[in-house]
Amino acid sequence: MVKRSILHMLDPMPHNSPFDINMALDAGFDVLMPYNTVKIDSVHSLVQDVIFSRSPAGVKRTALFIGGRDLGLAMDMLTKCKQAMVPPFEVSVLADPSGAFTTAAALVACVEKQLATVHALSLQDCKALVFGGTGPVGIATGIIASLAGAKVTLVDHLSQQVALDAAKEYNRRFACSLTGAAATNVVEKSAIVADTDLIFCTAKAGIQVLNAEVLQHARNLKVVGDVNAVPPAGIEGVKSKSNGVNLATAPNSPTAVAIGALAIGDIKYKLQQALLASLLDAEHPIYLDFRNAFTKAKEIV
Repeated sequence: MVKRSILHMLDPMPHNSPFDINMALDAGFDVLMPYNTVKIDSVHSLVQDVIFSRSPAGVKRTALFIGGRDLGLAMDMLTKCKQAMVPPFEVSVLADPSGAFTTAAALVACVEKQLATVHALSLQDCKALVFGGTGPVGIATGIIASLAGAKVTLVDHLSQQVALDAAKEYNRRFACSLTGAAATNVVEKSAIVADTDLIFCTAKAGIQVLNAEVLQHARNLKVVGDVNAVPPAGIEGVKSKSNGVNLATAPNSPTAVAIGALAIGDIKYKLQQALLASLLDAEHPIYLDFRNAFTKAKEIV
């Protein structure tokens, strides 16, 4: 009898994400087992209960998913999962806390494509700002873009120290080169966008971060990406379905183009589906994080 496929979903938060549950079912898993308020010290025993309850053949129909909202904790849990495996009792694992890895990977891949298509440039040629840069998606976006060669600044809406602390922490973890800044008003935002090439907007849904008054100060802008699907757009002038459309609200950057939330979301959806499905398809155990997500996102885009 063919064993049913099972995805064990470990989450340190009080509730597992309904989005991730829906995605996992649609990716082809037969059974989902959510675990919430999972402490990192519990990961080892949970993983070993997972792997030793099935034969080595059966573990190919078994996988783990790590959620939550803390990127560092998710990566630490992924490491704990690896350490708990006892080959040939070993299963595949995907970390995607708060969907941040797949959303950020889709965002950066979409921006990278438009940058190459419209401007014949690469991320290595560019300065980038991440507004909402101290949230999960913002930090993941910054890490991916920095490792791809961009000069990235995480922008917090209140505190430069919060942004600098996040940059320091993730530079230490992943050997990237993030820096931090704060922009709390029109004057500060106008100054910081003046010479940037790229803007990633990952701020809270339904809040406009950059308006036309700010954007008219952008002189070198090439591509903007906004993941906010709840009106108003995070960046004024970006439509949800925009995908390489001219950004009219930045008149001093006449060749700047925009990518909206639905265009990015389409890639994010396909990406998360593909990564989840790969947990079932892999001939050998795989361990997936933001790096794998970005590689796959570039293939999809």
